[in-house]
Amino acid sequence: MKDGEGARTAGERLVKLILSMVPWLIIGGLLWAGLFIKPASTGSAVQPPVLEKRDYYYGITSPAAGQVWVTGSGGKIIRLDSSGQAERMRTPTGKTLQGIASWDGQHAVAVGNDGVIIVSADAGASWSLVDNVPRSEVANKLLRVRVAEDGVAVAVGEMGMALLSRDYGKTWKNMRAEEDAAWNDVAILPEGRLVLAGEFGRLAASQDWGATWSDLASPVESSLMAVSFRDAALGVAVGLEGVVLVTRDGGQQWQKVELDAHDHLLDIAWDAAGGRWIGCGNLGRWVRADADANLWQAGRLDARDMSWHTRVLPGEQGIWFAGGNLGLWDGESRWQPLGDAYQVSALFSPPGSLNTQRKGSL
Repeated sequence: MKDGEGARTAGERLVKLILSMVPWLIIGGLLWAGLFIKPASTGSAVQPPVLEKRDYYYGITSPAAGQVWVTGSGGKIIRLDSSGQAERMRTPTGKTLQGIASWDGQHAVAVGNDGVIIVSADAGASWSLVDNVPRSEVANKLLRVRVAEDGVAVAVGEMGMALLSRDYGKTWKNMRAEEDAAWNDVAILPEGRLVLAGEFGRLAASQDWGATWSDLASPVESSLMAVSFRDAALGVAVGLEGVVLVTRDGGQQWQKVELDAHDHLLDIAWDAAGGRWIGCGNLGRWVRADADANLWQAGRLDARDMSWHTRVLPGEQGIWFAGGNLGLWDGESRWQPLGDAYQVSALFSPPGSLNTQRKGSL
């Protein structure tokens, strides 16, 4: 072998050796960087919007003038106020919250999946998880909560759950035996009277804060989703397949209203300021009636918005609807869903000014 060829062979071997070491040098460099080089923050973290398109809203209450609180997916409670703010409150649960109610501007209670109950006594600044809530071994979703004077609250849900609290939601007891059916709503009437509405058209009443119960005759077999009373005598219940029932004797007897709409109805509320009944349901459906629940009408919020709504709340600015989306209806023809393109303050504008502001985002 000539000297030139030997040198070339040695050079080739050196190159091959260096090339074979390159991957290990890269790996070693990456390991060193991962262990000893700490990236520096170059800006603030991107915060998700308070109201997200993927959110669903199941409960709504107005604890004070100029405020609306809504509950929904992932344990969310969102405060909307007339200053144009939308704020997510800190809650001790990630369970979906199905309902919320407030006694006043300080005290509130929310209920939801897996039997969760949380309460606040400081205007929502903090929420605490209630321990020792009665539970079933089968299912524990709580669907609705209603409140009355002196810290009284009643929550209802799956497996015949009907819970009573007399201390602003701090402790609870079950008023009924477990059964394989859900109670979807409850009305609290004067002098300890309660009316339950639930699956398969079932109705039940108590005259003594749930110590004893009587089943009420129902003219339908469709599940009843909500019940509300204007006073001690006049009440309305709504349910699946467009069912509307009216009672004029405090819930003892119920009559079916023939309504020219068959979409599921999911909530009903007495609008004292407007002197009317307002209900909501699937596919953007609304129903309304005069104060005596004699003349009923049905319609849709917007032909372009087929969202479902599980809660309706009459307010100073209009009628709040919560469900697949959240928004305000003026009771006639204007529907304004709350989304990224709208300021919250636009929805707190004086009545009649809906859809007048589209500025900024939440």
